[in-house]
Amino acid sequence: MTLDTATAQAQVLDAADRLFYERGVQSVGMDAIRAESGVSLKRLYQLFPAKDRLVEAYLERRNQQWSIMLAEYVDVDQSPRERILAVFDFLHAWFQQRDYRGCAFINSFGELGAVSPKVAELAHDHKAEFRSVLSGLAASAGAADPDRLADHLVLLAEGAITTSAIAGSPLPAVRAKEAAGLLLDATLPA
Repeated sequence: MTLDTATAQAQVLDAADRLFYERGVQSVGMDAIRAESGVSLKRLYQLFPAKDRLVEAYLERRNQQWSIMLAEYVDVDQSPRERILAVFDFLHAWFQQRDYRGCAFINSFGELGAVSPKVAELAHDHKAEFRSVLSGLAASAGAADPDRLADHLVLLAEGAITTSAIAGSPLPAVRAKEAAGLLLDATLPA
């Protein structure tokens, strides 16, 4: 049975997501993607003529998924301050996932950023988008300098993401949320 293009592409991206995130981009070959996805090697190369393109599609898809999950936490009916703190609740939930291995963008950048301008660009764009979300939340909360507050919040979040991946614990999200609360108390209008 021949799979339609959308189904085959989804199966390949699902397999790439699991394998790249679990093992790293460089250690996973196209044959492993083929075996995991159940899509023939010929079809795989029709969909993604080079591994570079598959890595890019994997990161683009991860960005979309991450943005949707983050929005589910912050786009609820609560105060602007609580919406900022909900970012750290999102991180806490993410860190508790059984397959959590840190940020796919940081991981991919660490592996390929020096040799793949596109991977570096995708990682940069993902982080810039996250900062933009935080800046918007800070502006909604009445921060005098939303970009500066966003910079501080990004450092807390990114530090929690990396620390949690290394420690294997969701606790860094709790501590980062505590620090964010103190920062908000010091910078937002009463």
